[in-house]
Amino acid sequence: MTPADGSAGRGTPRPRGGNPRSGPYETAEISLTFDDNRLASLVFGQYDQNVAHIERKLGVTATALGNHLVVKGPPDGAELARRVFEKLYDRAREGGPLTLGEVDGAIQEATLQGNLFPQAEIPAESNGGQRFEQIATRRRGAVRARNAAQDAYIKLLRTNELVFAEGPAGTGKTWLAVGHAVSLLEQGHAERLILSRPAVEAGERLGFLPGDMREKVDPYLRPIYDALYDFMEARHVDRGLQTGIIEIAPLAFMRGRTLTNAVVLLDEAQNTTSMQMKMFLTRLGEGSRMIITGDPSQIDLPPGQKSGLVEAVQVLDGVEGIGRVTFKDVDVVRHDLVRRIVTAYERAAHGESEADRNPNPRRRPLA
Repeated sequence: MTPADGSAGRGTPRPRGGNPRSGPYETAEISLTFDDNRLASLVFGQYDQNVAHIERKLGVTATALGNHLVVKGPPDGAELARRVFEKLYDRAREGGPLTLGEVDGAIQEATLQGNLFPQAEIPAESNGGQRFEQIATRRRGAVRARNAAQDAYIKLLRTNELVFAEGPAGTGKTWLAVGHAVSLLEQGHAERLILSRPAVEAGERLGFLPGDMREKVDPYLRPIYDALYDFMEARHVDRGLQTGIIEIAPLAFMRGRTLTNAVVLLDEAQNTTSMQMKMFLTRLGEGSRMIITGDPSQIDLPPGQKSGLVEAVQVLDGVEGIGRVTFKDVDVVRHDLVRRIVTAYERAAHGESEADRNPNPRRRPLA
């Protein structure tokens, strides 16, 4: 069914009911009709799981039937839901996946759009003036940022030679960094891709692992391999590893080198010492870019040893050509439960820090 405004592939909102600005308890009803039934079913999700997810997130009710959708709820929530469904339809039309993570990303993008542009300034047929940045690779296609922090991260990666990314697990720090590095390699902006991690033992000993040196350190580098295979065909990764175009190595192997015309990624940088971090930073050669990621809340260094990442972001603050982004627990995109776990640990850590500031808490009087 072709929308009334004649635009192809977009839903046509038709608000019904009272004036959406007449009061806080007013209910708005918005009707959307999409041109393509197949794409509409992708937007709604299997067993309408995407619709249910948006209902929970935005506090609205949505009824999907064929290529038709009716959204009811508070005017602001219903309007936001309309923008979310239209963004998802655009992504489905572009061939992108529509996982629950993508739905959350569309919600974040539409919310930011609504904050920047008053509702009256966003035409129903418009896609809005604000779209999150994206990374495109041959295998994966376009991968769009799912929140404002990721959007800022991708912008920094494009405009700075050195970028620090700090934050909890599941925020996409490493994954997006690898995707950006692969895109630069495929576009010819870099000749090599060098990915590294410090082989710091978190409760286990390397010496007790079987195999030679490479077999011992591979488990530490496995997350980088996984990200590479997400963005590149397996045969291209294998060929790159064999020819040296792609190099994955422990941090210790970086000493004494000058890395030119390369994209260099250091992951888990919170586990570097001050000396290791300085050594790594000074490897940067002509035509290269460097990305350093880590989570300061998960430092596995011996007690009393300062993290090279924590020190570096303080020492290099304000230096031209260096960007920094800090992710929070609300930016976790891996799984909603992961976000809640990270939040719980942050609260626990905050409580412990407050207790540490009060070394003599009030004691119950002796009987």
